[in-house]
Amino acid sequence: MEFKQVKELAVSLDEYALVNENTTLVEALKKMAESSKSTLISHGHQARAVLVSNQDGEVIGVLGHMDFLRALEPKYNMLGDLEVLSRAKIDTEILDSMSELLGFWKGSLDNLCRRAAVIEVKYLMHPIKESINEDAPITEAIHKMIIWQAMRILVTRNEKEVVGVLRLADLFTDVAERMRKKYKGNTEDE
Repeated sequence: MEFKQVKELAVSLDEYALVNENTTLVEALKKMAESSKSTLISHGHQARAVLVSNQDGEVIGVLGHMDFLRALEPKYNMLGDLEVLSRAKIDTEILDSMSELLGFWKGSLDNLCRRAAVIEVKYLMHPIKESINEDAPITEAIHKMIIWQAMRILVTRNEKEVVGVLRLADLFTDVAERMRKKYKGNTEDE
């Protein structure tokens, strides 16, 4: 039986969009667009996020599609942690009435974009602490993705050095392809 390692699926840090925490949102979008071309060619999936580094060059966070959209309407922060509210099953009618009361999405899209373009990514990013060693088996990566509910995990060498990113899309594609090829509808043990 073959044991694939995380480094075989990871996108190297050199290929991934990486910006400093003081970068503006519009500059981060430009960097992500540039990165999308190379990751699409080498990995088959476009980049859907930008990694964020601190002044020392350490990866400290990630800025994904939802973060970009959330930047267009910063008043959402007044509602609190939307993930927590969602998990608490707060009625959507209550959230809709709160957003209407607070005046969300008033004004043109151009005005929303103009305001958001200059926000520094450190105010929008999600901290990312989850990591996995590059030599770990894919099965460990699957476990960690599920436990952490992560869209991506930092890939490390020697416990500290970040060398890449394992994305959920790449992991899913590899495992699904393996399953389709190997089992072809037959689930009995061989």
